Amino acid sequence: MAATKVLVVDDSLTMRALISGALERIPNVEVVGLADGAAEARDLVSQLRPDVMTLDVEMPGMSGIDYLAEIMESKPMPVIMFSTRTTDGAADSIKALRLGAIDCFPKPRVAAPKELDAIIAKLGKRIKAAKGAELCGPRTEAAKPTAAPPIDWNGRPLVVGGDASSTAALFELFGAFPANCPPTLVVQHLAVGLVEGMVEKLNQNVAPEVVVATDGMAIEQGKIYFAPSGDNHMVVDAWPNGRIRLLPREPVAGERPSISLLFAATAKAAAREAVGVLLIDGSEDGGGGLKALLGAGSNAFSPAETGGGFTLERGFAAQPVASNALSATILKMCSK
Repeated sequence: MAATKVLVVDDSLTMRALISGALERIPNVEVVGLADGAAEARDLVSQLRPDVMTLDVEMPGMSGIDYLAEIMESKPMPVIMFSTRTTDGAADSIKALRLGAIDCFPKPRVAAPKELDAIIAKLGKRIKAAKGAELCGPRTEAAKPTAAPPIDWNGRPLVVGGDASSTAALFELFGAFPANCPPTLVVQHLAVGLVEGMVEKLNQNVAPEVVVATDGMAIEQGKIYFAPSGDNHMVVDAWPNGRIRLLPREPVAGERPSISLLFAATAKAAAREAVGVLLIDGSEDGGGGLKALLGAGSNAFSPAETGGGFTLERGFAAQPVASNALSATILKMCSK
């Protein structure tokens, strides 16, 4: 199996050394070039044809955000961003993910290079997955779907699972929801500190209220609940009239919060009433939860194996659903 070729782009010589050094420790990953900015990166992309690029958000001259937009417009490729841990950094990270970056990691502090050890496994996983990632072409952060008219909710809860690469899809999905959408619980795998930024930005762009979940919170129509990052899983304790519970258990498939645990708990509580949406390949976290939903007789959407769109399953029945019809199909299933 050929190594995944990575180009590292950062204006800091120290950061280039830290990031490239960490990448070289990952099996089957080869750093083929280092660039100090967009101009040098353009030349190296043409010469070296990397599979994946890591890109600094904050660079002098053309910023990483602007260069990312250029890449996604001219010749899309998998890009993983590195950003600071500041509030502004979180906002920039969400912007980058909306533009099409597949993930965003916090920069290590120069004085503590061992910090990269904490993210090395996840970084390696993301880079290897990125090599064969299907990209959606250019996106614009300003794109905003039209919210659907109010629904007559039939009592079904909605659970959604995704990762950083699902950011743009979540904005599109929830942007088409009405203010009185079905109660929606979301586990999105993001770097620490980004969930709050995601919720803040969604609240500026969608009709329903979006919140970071807390333990004991009642699950209500018209609200979208994001699991907080950190030490807890998010589950549903009962249905109907359920509440959110945050559980300090061990990671599932290396993830905490876990998509699979949310899906499985919802399947147990709501059974045939639940609707689940998995926005990513569920071979690790997510796949087990999807099976639990289907085993309980719930309706579940997963990425189509042929690429593009989704497959809606329930029992032995399955049908294709186009990406641009996902919101409308979910709302129809959650309406009387």
